[in-house]
Amino acid sequence: MKYFYSILIVLVLSTGCGKEQSYIPDVAVNYNVTLTEFSLKAVNNVLVVPNYGVAGLIIVKTPLSGFVAFDRCSSVNPENACKVTIDDSGLTATDPCTGAKFSMLDGSPQKAPAERNLKTYNVSLQGNTLLNVRN
Repeated sequence: MKYFYSILIVLVLSTGCGKEQSYIPDVAVNYNVTLTEFSLKAVNNVLVVPNYGVAGLIIVKTPLSGFVAFDRCSSVNPENACKVTIDDSGLTATDPCTGAKFSMLDGSPQKAPAERNLKTYNVSLQGNTLLNVRN
């Protein structure tokens, strides 16, 4: 009888309940940009880099002179790989497929249907001249 209950518990735990959630897949990212190049190419302290990550990268210089990086792939229906676009202010980004909005300071959802943050990447400053974005 203990054997039967053990199997039953394992089956219940493995099948779970609820809807399987979509996620943004992990893709190897290792991108470098100099601070000079960032300053020249960034608009409103935001640099959009195509062809990295799932849908491209967004690198943002924060008000306290730090940097954050996100994948452009919206966290709303990520299987569609819809690329968020930076709003004119540079403070938010919009998913053109759903209208969801995200903060460019931390990637947090700002407007429904967004419920999860944008995928973040690690940013490090190397030698005070080079930004490295990686996961």
